[in-house]
Amino acid sequence: MSDLAQEIKELIIDCLDLEDITPDDIGDDDPLFVDGLGLDSIDALELGMNIQKKYNIKLDANDEANKEHFASVSALRRFIESHQAG
Repeated sequence: MSDLAQEIKELIIDCLDLEDITPDDIGDDDPLFVDGLGLDSIDALELGMNIQKKYNIKLDANDEANKEHFASVSALRRFIESHQAG
């Protein structure tokens, strides 16, 4: 697992106060919403704000691509890496 993927998992757990879940419980390609980790739209907003703060990335709440970016830890990692490279 990449260091960034581990960081993202820890961020998800910390910012959403997920008790009884460890980074090892979250698969890199597991869905974060509904059937996967079970996050909802409020969790998405909280996670988005924390990602903006931590990685200095501007997110547009109306961007249709957000659903893809927040689909899994792997998708978030690719999204963050693409903004850090640019």
